[in-house]
This record gives sequence, structure tokens and C-alpha cells, in this order.
Amino acid sequence: MNSWRAWTVWGIGVLAYLVAVMQRTSFGVVGLEASERFHAGGTLVSAFTVLQLVVYASLQIPVGLLVDRFGTRMMVTVGATFMALGQLQIAVAETVVTGIIGRMLVGMGDAMTFVSVLRLLPAWFEGRRAPVLSQLTGMLGQIGQLVSVLPFLALLHVWGWTPAFLGLASLSLLVIVLALAGIRNAPPGASAPSDGAAEGSRAVLAAAWRQPGTRLGLWSHFTVQFSGNVFALAWGFPFMVAGQGYSPAQAAGLMAFFVAVALLAGPPMGRFVSRFPLRRSTLVLGITALTAGAWIAVLAIPGRAPLWLMALLVAILAIGGPSSMIGFDFARTFNPSHRLGTATGIVNSGGFVAALVAMFLIGYLLDVQHALGLSPQGLYSLDAFRIALAAQLLIMAVGTAGILGARRKVRRDLAVQGIRVAPLREVWADYWRSRGR
Repeated sequence: MNSWRAWTVWGIGVLAYLVAVMQRTSFGVVGLEASERFHAGGTLVSAFTVLQLVVYASLQIPVGLLVDRFGTRMMVTVGATFMALGQLQIAVAETVVTGIIGRMLVGMGDAMTFVSVLRLLPAWFEGRRAPVLSQLTGMLGQIGQLVSVLPFLALLHVWGWTPAFLGLASLSLLVIVLALAGIRNAPPGASAPSDGAAEGSRAVLAAAWRQPGTRLGLWSHFTVQFSGNVFALAWGFPFMVAGQGYSPAQAAGLMAFFVAVALLAGPPMGRFVSRFPLRRSTLVLGITALTAGAWIAVLAIPGRAPLWLMALLVAILAIGGPSSMIGFDFARTFNPSHRLGTATGIVNSGGFVAALVAMFLIGYLLDVQHALGLSPQGLYSLDAFRIALAAQLLIMAVGTAGILGARRKVRRDLAVQGIRVAPLREVWADYWRSRGR
């Protein structure tokens, strides 16, 4: 553990996740081009990403069971194969149906990657390193989104649709080779502890779900991750270009800023979690409040939002990505290692279920307003986006209620173990008393 070989295995896993993020987000920057290529309106364009995420989210728990049983090496290899096939399909697709099939294949492969890579951490590294390495995994993976925003979009404009997506498919082929050559599931001779249930079994799934800490991780991921995914994967680019009137170059710059903030926010988030493990859910709730406030400000301001306000929204949405990793830390600390993949899969489904519901609602509300003549300035008018994007606030409210309910159960269990989580007002009062002395 913690050897050069451990870092090599983790590095290949991170590269696999980076490529998966690039495949996942590639469609988010081609929404306008896809609308022209497939002659599709808002609902159909959103269906590409929604169905991709339906596949992704629905596979999280099965993938968690499979990675506990078959290991990271096999799952990453199979996932990269599906993503390569999906991008090949997208490259040649000319109808909505064939294009959606390609995106669903991408979602299938993407679903197998992140959970599998996180499964490597407790096998190859000491527990004290896990929170920071989890954040680094998510942070470095987001570079894939930066690649899809800048080089991929430039390649698309220069070479066209088919060569650009063929290039993405070739990167997944590289991952297949590296995963087979370099990834190993655990150090030689290592064995995971077990509570008697077979790895990858229904008993493991039931045990992971019964653990309130797993559900707290699920709701945390559900609440803070989805809005950033909605922005990056589907509606951010059309909202900024068609709704707000920013140029494509400005929108691409803001997308790149999104990735940069997510990269910078990861390590501090990991250090906070390591230092204050009993305040993880409080941080999640605080970031949820910031996200809701930023959306309200952008949607309520008359006319086009100033660049500084849009940049502030983008920065807060970007922080939601590293914040959602706290959900996986809940899974890690409240579950034994032999069911970590299963628990991680449960948590990972949360944000993507919320994202696909939000994406569908936004596309549906845009189309309904256009059909009823409520958006005379066009399908993607600013007024139409105001109403459609406000639907995210309802989803945040549902997630917040879930966090509070699961947190009460977790804290009751901790109290039974003799661990009391003091209310923040007591902590704050003690701090100022100590300062006064």
C-alpha cells in the first residue's frame, strides 16, 4: 500500500475517469449543433442527455455489486468498450433514435467507471489518505470536461461532427489497453474483511441501504451535484448563448472557468472533510443554500445577467462537484470495504437521478411555453429559461429534506456509540468564549 505501484494503478484509474467525463460531457457543448443535425426541439435534445443519465443512474447499484464481485480492472475495461462503441454510433448517427442509442451506450460505459476507480482507494492506500484522494480523483477527472469544452469543440468546428466523435472513441480504446496492462484490484495477497455476506450479493445491497450513513451520502450527492450537471451536460451552453445572449466564445470561457473552479475547490474540500468529519453535512447544506441563492439572483434580475453575476453562478455550481464527493466519504466511513462498491453505487445514483429529472423538466417546460405561445421570442428565449430553470429549486428542496432526515438517524446511531455531534451554536459559543479568555 502507498507504494509507487499503488500510485500507478490509481493514475491509470484517474485517466480512465477523465476520459469517461469527457465522453459524458461532450454532448453538453454541441446542443445547438445537435438540434440542427437531428432536426430536434428542446425536449428531443434534452432526451439525448436524459436517457444517457437514465442508463447511468439505473446502473449505479448493479455496477456497485459487480465491482465488489469482479473488481475494478474488468469493470473499467468493459466500461471503456461501451463508451467507444457509443461514440462510434454518435459519429455516424443521422436520426434521433440512432443518436440516442449512442448516448445510452456512453452512459452505460460511464456508469462503470467512477465507482470502480473509487473502489481502488481502500485497497491501495491508507484510510487517512482516502478523503483527499477521493477529491483528487474527482478533481482530475473534471479535466475531461475542460477537454470537451475547448479542444473537442474546436475540433468539431474545424473537422466536423463525425471526425470529432471518432476522436473521442479512440481515447476509450487507449483506456482499454492501459486498464488491462496496469490496473490491479488490490496488492498481492490482500484480502478484504467480510461480515459473512458474499460480495456482490443482495445481502450486501440490503446492508448498505440499511446504513443511514449511506442514505445521508445519497441525499448529499442528490442535492449538491445535479445543478452543475444540468448546466454542464445540457442547458448551460444554450442558456448562456441563446437565452442570455453571450457569444459562443464567452460561453466556452465560462465553461472552462467552471472546470477550473472545480479543480481548485477539490483539495480544500478534502482537507475540510479530513479535519471536520462531523461537519460534512453542514457543509453540504451551506453549499445548497449558496446554489439556490445564485440561481434566484440570475433568474430574477431584469434583462441579461451581468458577466460577473454569471461567473459567480458558474463558480458556485462548480463547487457543487467537489462537494458531492462528501457523499462518497459518507459511504466509505459508514461501510466496510467489502461492500464499498455497492454503497458507492447507491450514493452515486443520487445526483444523476436528480439531474435527469431536472433536465427533462427544463426541456419539457421550454417546449410547453413555446407551444402555448408564452415565449414569443423563441423556444430558447430568456423569459422561457427563467421559468424552466427555476424548477431546480424544487429539487433542491426535496434533497434538503432528505439530508435532514438521514442526518437525524445518523446522529442517533452515533449517540448510541457515545459520539455526540454538538450543535453549531454550541461550537460557535465555545469558540468565542475561548477567544474571550
